[in-house]
Amino acid sequence: MSEPMPEPNSELKPEARSEARPKTSLVKSSSIVSIMTLLSRVLGLVRDVVVAQYFGARADAFFVAFKIPNFLRRLFAEGAFSVAFVPVLSEYKSQRSVAEVKLLIASVSGVLGLALFLVTILALLLAPWLPYVFAPGFSGDAEKFALTGNLLRITFPYLLFISLTAFAGSILNAYGRFAIPAFTPVLLNVCLIFSTLVMTSWFIEPLYALAWGVFMAGALQLLFQLPFIARLGLLVRPTYQPKQEGVGRILKLMGPALFGVSVSQINLLLDTLLASFLEPGSVSWLYYSDRLNNLPLGIFAIAIGVVILPALSKKHAENNSNHFAQTLDWAARMIFLLALPAALALVVLATPLMATIFFHGEITPYDIGKMTLSLQAYGIGLFAFMLIKVLAPGYYARQDTKTPVKIGIQAMVVNMVLNLALVGPFQHAGLALATSLSAFFNAYMLYRGLKATGHYKAQPGWLGFAFKVLIANVALFVVMYFMMGDAQQWLEWGTWQRIGWMSAIVGAGIGVYFVTLVVFGLRPRHLKGARF
Repeated sequence: MSEPMPEPNSELKPEARSEARPKTSLVKSSSIVSIMTLLSRVLGLVRDVVVAQYFGARADAFFVAFKIPNFLRRLFAEGAFSVAFVPVLSEYKSQRSVAEVKLLIASVSGVLGLALFLVTILALLLAPWLPYVFAPGFSGDAEKFALTGNLLRITFPYLLFISLTAFAGSILNAYGRFAIPAFTPVLLNVCLIFSTLVMTSWFIEPLYALAWGVFMAGALQLLFQLPFIARLGLLVRPTYQPKQEGVGRILKLMGPALFGVSVSQINLLLDTLLASFLEPGSVSWLYYSDRLNNLPLGIFAIAIGVVILPALSKKHAENNSNHFAQTLDWAARMIFLLALPAALALVVLATPLMATIFFHGEITPYDIGKMTLSLQAYGIGLFAFMLIKVLAPGYYARQDTKTPVKIGIQAMVVNMVLNLALVGPFQHAGLALATSLSAFFNAYMLYRGLKATGHYKAQPGWLGFAFKVLIANVALFVVMYFMMGDAQQWLEWGTWQRIGWMSAIVGAGIGVYFVTLVVFGLRPRHLKGARF
């Protein structure tokens, strides 16, 4: 980063002036993010298919080694950091000078970069012992345990790279450039596909290729975003100024946000920890199921959450409580519209989906059966997972991170109790079901808090809207149930037969769902969000 600190009266380039850009609707911005996220998630599924074909359920060591920095990335970078940084940056952008905005970015990048560097060095030194914390069940297999530690040495720097990438993405989001941060994860999938197909032959232990793929992806994603920051005129030299006013506020907000925004990630990590004690392959079954569950979560809920956070932050800074409540209600309706059919599809079509996507190479029919159970358990909670993503910004936009942390701790306790209660009778699927049930508790508590303070107010027309959506889901269920047929036949069909019939079901389901909505009176104009 090479640009010197600006003079007090300097100005941003025209591209960076928010007032110079026409207002964009929430629907349009969410659609852009959704399209880019869809591309990333589709490539992510291709990546998982390739990895599954090469390694089957034998990649437990890599999944743990990747999950640790990836978990910390979601917890700190895309979780606590982004929800603390975006509202403060939005306030600076609206109420402060350009010089102060640049000073904030320079100070935050300096403090964040140094902290991440120190954490990475510490993790590299402790790598041989970290699997005791995150996968203690591996300790009974000395070879797998040692391999996990060695892989972690390679994958952990990903946290440094991807956290700085998330920092750059937060700046772009605050200035309405949503497409670039949404596209960036595509590079991770490309790197892992390349490392699996090309680099595995370079190593005696092929899993090392995946670890180096993660390392390369982290560096590439950061470098990819820097030119777009430069186009905004915001590529400033990092400075270590922890006492800068904005940095202090962000750090203060980050502490409580660690739990509030990332409870689901902590729950998934607890699932991995307990799964390491279960039947071999349990970690991989949960991973593949969670990946498929995250497809609609990322395409719809995370996209909407990313878009509404700066919009809500702006409305709060302008003290516009009515538009704040309307924006949250719009987001909740969009989740109701999109989450219910997605959850229904994951539960009803669990075996066909898993067979179509993963039944290749080293994956066996036994693996498909186990992955089906955990996918159905995660699918039950999809609505709650998605709702959390749009309710939490209602707190963070107001720089309230204390309330979500209280709710987050309560949800974690619920999840741990349910884990212990369900892991015995249902094994790995019990862990997934516990995560889903605790997510419903989390979502309800977030909703209740927003409603109690008046920041969420249900707008007129909810009853009719809900009726239309529920009728459309009934029609969707009928189509999927009768077209799916016997689940066992999906394991007997060839790959292209499975792909062809699954495409037909998806196409018919989408068509019936939206045609039913139109027949019962729902129109695109009813779904338009506010402009910001």
